[in-house]
Amino acid sequence: MRVYAIGDIHGQIDLLHEAHERIAADRARTGDMTAPVVHLGDLPDRGPDTKGVIQLLIDGVARGEPWLTVRGNHDRMFAGFLEDRNYHDPRLRREYTWLHPRLGGIETLASYGVDEHTPHDQVQRAVPESHKQFLTQMPLMQRFGDVAFVHAGVMPDVPLDQQTEDDLLWIRDPFLNHTGPFEALIVHGHTPVDTATHYGTRINLDSSAGYGRLLTTAVFEGTDCWVLGDNGRTPLLPDNSL
Repeated sequence: MRVYAIGDIHGQIDLLHEAHERIAADRARTGDMTAPVVHLGDLPDRGPDTKGVIQLLIDGVARGEPWLTVRGNHDRMFAGFLEDRNYHDPRLRREYTWLHPRLGGIETLASYGVDEHTPHDQVQRAVPESHKQFLTQMPLMQRFGDVAFVHAGVMPDVPLDQQTEDDLLWIRDPFLNHTGPFEALIVHGHTPVDTATHYGTRINLDSSAGYGRLLTTAVFEGTDCWVLGDNGRTPLLPDNSL
């Protein structure tokens, strides 16, 4: 089965448009107009247009695009803040809040025309109900055969259907340092890298769009992967030096 995937978006609406254009070009080459597109979470924060990113996805799903998402930690933090200004994600370092400059919540609020000093009831009114529902209803995983798409990764040696939300949204070291096999090829983001990287049992597609770099678009046919660029497909092969 063919599946497309897009790494962590972080409010980068222009890069998201480019990603969808690359997928459209690949669809034209293959004749496959129905293959699903999985967005790997972290729709908001850091970039300039979180509001535009979420609306684009809502509109696409509404018109029947085969667009899917998985929930990321930034999606959960934004949704939590909208519910309660004092929300603190249980996996976030205690000294941080969603409004800390390193996390990008301030940029997200700005895309809705409000800021960190705006009364919370006004912030809640500024964010459409459809956006709130979209954030809270994002699935935690999408699986197609031998490939599983999640935001951060999985806890090693735990069946995929028994993973916790906290791990799927936040995990790093136990997953990133694991050298054994997983139940499926794990495709993830969350941990920024310079370019999309194939580690053999997992593939990281977070190429640092949240920091002004690339937004990776990939296509999978079974467990084979290619990165989509302006000139079409480039194979993404396991890096045996890692």
